[in-house]
Amino acid sequence: MLKRLCFFVGLLYLAACANPPEYPIEPVIDFEGMSKTTMIQGFQNSDSTTVILSFTDGDGDLGSQENMVNVFLIDQRDGFELPGFSIPFIPQQGAANGISGRIFLTLFNTCCIFDDGTRPCEVSPTIQTDEVSYTIQIEDRAGNRSNELPLPPITLLCQ
Repeated sequence: MLKRLCFFVGLLYLAACANPPEYPIEPVIDFEGMSKTTMIQGFQNSDSTTVILSFTDGDGDLGSQENMVNVFLIDQRDGFELPGFSIPFIPQQGAANGISGRIFLTLFNTCCIFDDGTRPCEVSPTIQTDEVSYTIQIEDRAGNRSNELPLPPITLLCQ
């Protein structure tokens, strides 16, 4: 019994002395998943998908108290940057400020873009689907930008 107790106390001692992970001061994001990869086209937020990202930040200065844009999402079809994404303020804590976590981002549907002359968000007589791909990047309070992360394509049903 005493040997087990000493072993357990030894494990606790080693765990207490473990160094926190070392992250770069620039945020780093990775793709974890998406709730669905098909949406019906539209511009009135009638359909959506949730993108799940993991992140790390070495100095822990993510988010904004002023709701400033700090998530940048670019539509790769036309280079359009979607407006208005922000990470809520995450307070810095302790001497080792490196943080990690997950971001859940709701992406609403967008319009199909046609090459047959049909205007976006209308129904094309010849094209049934479109594919939209986004690139995402986040920025911390110091202005450090993360890696640019391409997201998997989303199929838009052009009905």
